[in-house]
Amino acid sequence: MKKILFAVMAVAAIGFTASCGNKTQQAEAVDSVAIIDSLADEAANGAISALTEQLEAGDANKLQEALATVKEKVAELIQNNPEVAKEYVVKVQNFLKENADKVKAVVGDNAAAAAALAAVTEADAESVVNTIVDKVAGAKDAAVDAVEGAKDAAADAVNEKVEEGKAAVEEKANEVKDAAKQKAGEAVDNAAAAAKNKLGL
Repeated sequence: MKKILFAVMAVAAIGFTASCGNKTQQAEAVDSVAIIDSLADEAANGAISALTEQLEAGDANKLQEALATVKEKVAELIQNNPEVAKEYVVKVQNFLKENADKVKAVVGDNAAAAAALAAVTEADAESVVNTIVDKVAGAKDAAVDAVEGAKDAAADAVNEKVEEGKAAVEEKANEVKDAAKQKAGEAVDNAAAAAKNKLGL
């Protein structure tokens, strides 16, 4: 009887532990979502404030600059948390959709502003983020390639100078040898001429 009671208590304890673990995981997941939402809200409020200002001013060029700043902010947020970046894009996109008529009126036929708007609104948040991630990665790769290219060019320049130095040394050595040979030849000729003179030849 005691064994059965012990077994039932053990199963109950395991079940209690498992349910507590699930609640902890759920709480952590909820906290994580809340944090992401809060960070995205904070970032989006600044962007929305700037966009609102430019919509009220009716300045397409300034609106384009504000949209470019949105993309820069996405690139910055990606470094820390891509999920926050996605949520930020969603919030900015929602604002632009809610104010679509004002946005269209300000953008008008300004091609640059229209392109900046399309870059932020014409794809879902994940695609916008992924596009910027790809651009950032491409820029990094280009920078790495440029550094490697500069290193290679510097190494080539150094090697070229070393080779030029070697060639110059060899050339100088050959000039010295040739001069020595010439002097030796002249000395031999002079000695032969002197010997002939003595012999009366």
